[in-house]
Amino acid sequence: MRNGERITTAMGESLRRNGYAGTGIKNVLDAADAPNGSLYHHFPGGKRELAAASLRQMAAVYLELVVGLLAVEGELPAVLAAAFDEAADAMAGSGWLNLCPVGTVAGEIADAEPGLREVTAEIFISWIDAGTALFVARGLTDDDATTLASATIGALEGAFVLARTLRSPTPVHAAGASVAALAATLVRVRA
Repeated sequence: MRNGERITTAMGESLRRNGYAGTGIKNVLDAADAPNGSLYHHFPGGKRELAAASLRQMAAVYLELVVGLLAVEGELPAVLAAAFDEAADAMAGSGWLNLCPVGTVAGEIADAEPGLREVTAEIFISWIDAGTALFVARGLTDDDATTLASATIGALEGAFVLARTLRSPTPVHAAGASVAALAATLVRVRA
């Protein structure tokens, strides 16, 4: 793996663990085993540019993971509940690390870093679009699919914050049950 890739990966892990403000460039470079000059060589815009690249990289990985969890066979409400249950188990197994650096950074920098807010908005929109396409493929209308995709992402992101704070998987399980109930309603309406 090249320096730029190692730096981007190390930045993503730090954003997930520490947020944007808590991420120091020296620590990122140390974790990436990259020389000091390599940051501005690969990311002339410094920390902001690196954070944006890292968020986009991690967002693509997370999208693949979530689509994989939701694209399995089965009734949509059960599939959604199972995906949330798996996320709850992963979070508890990680020692309550936040599973999503995008949500962490979005909540932290909302108006303080407009450029990064735009990047996180771009990512959330891409996730909603992908979720919408997935739910349309499962038979929902465009509007219902968009509603369910938005609710799924919003519930998951909020549940991650609560679970990490409370050191409990309960918020993620509860969010999954709520989203599954919404999915059941939308599926019944469609039928």
